[in-house]
Amino acid sequence: MASREKLQLIEGEDYYWEKGLMVFTSRFHLGRGYCCKNDCRHCPYKSATATTQADVNDVKAREAESGS
Repeated sequence: MASREKLQLIEGEDYYWEKGLMVFTSRFHLGRGYCCKNDCRHCPYKSATATTQADVNDVKAREAESGS
């Protein structure tokens, strides 16, 4: 079994707290690299209905341009 590297999350960039719950940002989701299908609030993949790697790359490019 391959070991997984622990993520170093940055509060305010990768997540924030709302009513005691951790809410992940689009930056976090883009870093993960795929949609988990949990209807996340800041999912960049569902906003573009990304279904192919080309769609995912388009979403990442738009995020980079907007500075999110």
